[in-house]
Amino acid sequence: MNYNALIAGAALALSPMATQAEDLSLAYWMGPGHPMNAAVFTPFAENLAEVSGGEMTVELFAGGALNGSPPSQYGIMLDGVADIAFVIPGYTGDVFPVTGVITYPGICESAADCTASLWRARDQIAAEYDAVLLGLWGNNPPVLITRDQPVRTLEDIAGMIVRVTSTQDVAFAEALGASGVTQPVNVINQNLTNGVVDAIAIGPSAIGSFNLHEPGNYITTYFPGSGSAFALLMNQDVFDDLTEEQQGWVMAAADESLSQAGGDFYDRAAARGLEIAREAGVEIIDLTPEERARWDEAMAPLIEELRAQDMGGTTAGAIMDIMIGE
Repeated sequence: MNYNALIAGAALALSPMATQAEDLSLAYWMGPGHPMNAAVFTPFAENLAEVSGGEMTVELFAGGALNGSPPSQYGIMLDGVADIAFVIPGYTGDVFPVTGVITYPGICESAADCTASLWRARDQIAAEYDAVLLGLWGNNPPVLITRDQPVRTLEDIAGMIVRVTSTQDVAFAEALGASGVTQPVNVINQNLTNGVVDAIAIGPSAIGSFNLHEPGNYITTYFPGSGSAFALLMNQDVFDDLTEEQQGWVMAAADESLSQAGGDFYDRAAARGLEIAREAGVEIIDLTPEERARWDEAMAPLIEELRAQDMGGTTAGAIMDIMIGE
């Protein structure tokens, strides 16, 4: 008898991360009470159980149980630590430039609109990932949250250190005379509180999710940009090991309506975030039309430059046009 083989087999069977084809692991770094769980992750698990007649299940690993670093989620999915992971592509924006085009100004004005824009370019976006793209949705265009100084004019933002979501957004801040830095969302409350950054540019849904009304005293409702992208990705090898029927169940559970639910959540959360800020006494600042025009004029040379960027056989401008629907 091959005792070594028996021992190895027993260890594999007992390993908590050894998943069979019908039992998939899904990792996300937020807590289980985060609304994205109720909007996307749990519905996906429920959908898969339903379409498969209970033959496939999803175990949710919340709160960074498999890895607590938001920028590392794509890596743990590639490495097979998780079969499926929630990924924010903007944290490694240089790796996913096509996805990052969704952040460019003028593409979309709401989370639902940004989600539709992403789906128009879904084929081009999917080609960037060494994984199966299950879900793809966007949030709202960013607002600017400050602690010490209100921002009403271009002169007010000049010289500020502004936290932005993705590497592509750094150039937006610089075009306005500020300095842009990328930081994971789970550290920005503390960084604004401690003065590590002067401002946070982020979708207003984050106000409630990360209590940004506590360090923030002012919110300017415009900052150049459209939405940020969010993705639910599945390890390619795990997917390929499934039967054709099982693959069909997975894709049926992750149809476009799942992504639309993610976008709809962000629209509701954005409205609620601004409401929370008002109730907390945060001053909400709308730029005058004349001032907004000044900001757009400052951005115009950058937009022209961005549109010309090579995207591996196409240009950012061509991707923008696809996302806009032109």
